[in-house]
Amino acid sequence: MNTLSDTIADWRDMLAERLPGGGLARGIGVLLGVYLLVALLLGMYWSVAPVAFDVEEHAAELAARDGGEVVRGSVTTAALIGVVDTLLDKPGGFIRNDRFPPGVWLDNMPNWEYGALIQSRDLARALREVLSRSQSQSTEDPDLARAEPILNFSADSWVLPASESEYRSARDHMHSYLRRLSDPGATEAQFYARADNLRYWLSTVETRLGSLSQRLSASVGQVRVNTDLAGEAGATQSTRAPDQQVVRTPWTEIDDVFYEARGTAWALIQFLKAAEVDFADVLAKKNARVSLRQIIRELEATQDLVWSPVILNGSGFGFLANHSLVMASYISRANAAIIDLRELLAQG
Repeated sequence: MNTLSDTIADWRDMLAERLPGGGLARGIGVLLGVYLLVALLLGMYWSVAPVAFDVEEHAAELAARDGGEVVRGSVTTAALIGVVDTLLDKPGGFIRNDRFPPGVWLDNMPNWEYGALIQSRDLARALREVLSRSQSQSTEDPDLARAEPILNFSADSWVLPASESEYRSARDHMHSYLRRLSDPGATEAQFYARADNLRYWLSTVETRLGSLSQRLSASVGQVRVNTDLAGEAGATQSTRAPDQQVVRTPWTEIDDVFYEARGTAWALIQFLKAAEVDFADVLAKKNARVSLRQIIRELEATQDLVWSPVILNGSGFGFLANHSLVMASYISRANAAIIDLRELLAQG
């Protein structure tokens, strides 16, 4: 059996025979073959999803580096910083805006990054709007006021400025906020662990997961009854919509939605584990810690290894598996548990 090096040598010799120019053509062929091989191997390496990190250890490391200590809100903020750092510093760096091989060839990892980025943006907005403010009339934290819009910068900008440089700037502002949290002299930097604040952030998570669940389920195509105006007799909308509509994700986007859901769940696992620490008193008072842990467990199931080399799209109960429907099951169960948790937190 020929080895990989023998196969490359055969291709090189064949290319040298077919192209004019003798040694020059042979050299070009060799360089092109080596380049394509290296790009292929790098692409495979860059497509491996990062492993989860310990949010409490990460918070302790950042606090020790700054000469501070872990206080209320440190773990949540450190988890957000850790997810952004992972997007920027994992093998291959941030790939979604790449314009050259192998990054431009990759498909799964850019969508994974987008899912994690969306969750980071949502948590940054919650930090700016409610978690760092005691009431609606309070002044917003200056570092979070800068970090949140920068983190919403386009993920597809390659240069002038590059997306990575903007996200690093947002990370630096979040790190400044984290540093001031544990500074006794910086009393304007606060994190308010209240039930209503946690419910605010979870409401955003709920809508994100609900949308993802619908997009994943649409992999096989569904005829859905229009329920947009259900629940209120006087409700209206801008234009008339059909009573039934066929919803189906294009086959070219099946794996895109799947890996976006994987990235979303990966980031949420880190954030929910951090919330379990920072909102420990609130969860204990509502006897809701077990509910939060169940949500985390459902999301962790979405990170299991995919043994198939491609995302299969069987027809529901058909002969082939449908990975999107399996993912939708876990996402839907986590979303239902979040709805129950929000209702529990709303009770007196």
